[in-house]
Amino acid sequence: MNAALYKKVRVAAVQYAVGPDVDANLATTLRMIDSAAECNPDLVVLPEFVNHCSWYEDAVHCARVSVPLDGPFVEAIADRARTHGFFIVANCSVVTAEDTCTGTSILFDPVRGVISTADKQVLIGHENDFLERAETPSPIVETQIGRLGLYACMDGVLNETPRGLALRGAQVLCNSLNSFAFDEGSLHIPVRAAENKVFVVAANKVGPLIPEFLVEPVSAQINIPGHFLSGAGESQIVAPDGTVLAKAPIVGEAVIYADIDPRDADDKTRPDGTDIFGSRRPDLYGPIAEAPKPLTLEPGAKEVLASIFQPRASGVSAIEESLQAIEMAAQQGCQLLTLPELFWLESGATDTPAQDAEISADWLSRVECALAGGSLYVATSVIERCASGWSHVGVLVGPEGVCLRQPQLHGSNRHSGWMSLGDDVEVVQLPMGRVAVLVGDDNLYPESYRLAVLKGAEIVAAPLTITERWEVETGLPERAAENRVCVVASSRPSPAGASLITTLWSDYTLMTPWETRLFDGNISAPIVRRAARTSGLFSAKIHPAHAENKVLSHRTHVVDGRAWSLAQPLVADYPR
Repeated sequence: MNAALYKKVRVAAVQYAVGPDVDANLATTLRMIDSAAECNPDLVVLPEFVNHCSWYEDAVHCARVSVPLDGPFVEAIADRARTHGFFIVANCSVVTAEDTCTGTSILFDPVRGVISTADKQVLIGHENDFLERAETPSPIVETQIGRLGLYACMDGVLNETPRGLALRGAQVLCNSLNSFAFDEGSLHIPVRAAENKVFVVAANKVGPLIPEFLVEPVSAQINIPGHFLSGAGESQIVAPDGTVLAKAPIVGEAVIYADIDPRDADDKTRPDGTDIFGSRRPDLYGPIAEAPKPLTLEPGAKEVLASIFQPRASGVSAIEESLQAIEMAAQQGCQLLTLPELFWLESGATDTPAQDAEISADWLSRVECALAGGSLYVATSVIERCASGWSHVGVLVGPEGVCLRQPQLHGSNRHSGWMSLGDDVEVVQLPMGRVAVLVGDDNLYPESYRLAVLKGAEIVAAPLTITERWEVETGLPERAAENRVCVVASSRPSPAGASLITTLWSDYTLMTPWETRLFDGNISAPIVRRAARTSGLFSAKIHPAHAENKVLSHRTHVVDGRAWSLAQPLVADYPR
């Protein structure tokens, strides 16, 4: 069928348990494929490592239980795809002729059998000891049901792999998971759909993720209660706006499905018409695709009181409100206060930049006087004249005056016609830690946060205007999680959401003792404090020093461990 004419596609995700018996796992996999066939799908996505639980005695054992691509395990799944007439994505540990092993997602065509494979790009924990990382970016596969991209589990905990697939045209991302983390389902899965405006079909496991006889000793060794060492379920199908179309329970086998139109993923526009792919700045993203450079920096403060302010009024009244909020925050001992972008404008945008530049200059003068001699820093955005016209600039003002100016990096229709763009992310060292200011729509782009953290940022002050729910539901929390950075984000309240402050747990690295919290199934999700959708000052403590630790698990660093060598799609200039 002509892909251009194909409108509706039924996609399904299947969750089930996998153990240490390869033959039994094949029988279960085929049974679950048959069960999925009852909903008449066009595409079925299975979990990660369906051939064997992700546990190996040694390299020889890993090679023995892994499957060759031309072997009976893979052929049996291909036969089911032919029998039922639908596409299947399955992930296995695959052994090569050289006895090396990979975590490989396999795409089965209902007629041709295996038509594509994608090796895992980011490994976690002991996978690093037994599996080889991908050597090339995962392919995009054009099919009669849409353009498909494949990735697995940890690939989706970081943004680069799904981003690269979406940038190269994938409409449906197929994510196979082997995860016991609850924040997979609540955060990492849905955000990849919304930030890229694509569909995500994610299939996770249930049941023990290691042989049952090992649950107790492994639990004692890695400091995680045994009942958490099972697949977290919550397989789901997510739409390009972040809406969860179908979701499985936390426990038990399940088949979920939804009817989608893959062509919806070709629309990358925001409510204001901004094309979020067309407005990317690949020319700025070079450091993301470079080998990690060690940073020898002192950790920030252990604890900082941060605040956001949501104005009630606009214009002159909002100016006066902001000065009152600054005085109140200083009295409370606050060290960082973030105001919304262009906070005196109800819409957060202007078509009279010259007039608002005068308001900006007057406000800055008054705030510099108000902050002199204190310890409070205030972040917001203003309009300033630049060599090429007018610039929308994030400012950080403190006792010494303006200590950071950060022009907006990405174009936005809300500021079209007058805004000149910046060309770098700036980070300033303050007594509380290293701070970046990301302005307005720059907070939509995962690349912005990566660039800030690669320069050592521990805190991001984010003056913005929230217009889509995913921005605050999953977007900003994910930026905090995947970068291990504190976020102090301020917006005027809207139907889409309100301001928030995120901080980081001190206990983070798996397989190490945790001293300040009990493991509750969440690993990287930050602590999120959400302001009410009312005006006023809202405060919460953040912990910049915790940003120093970015080691999620054994040989798994969430920034330096990104698939930087395969990030060429992020720095390529794709025409829109």
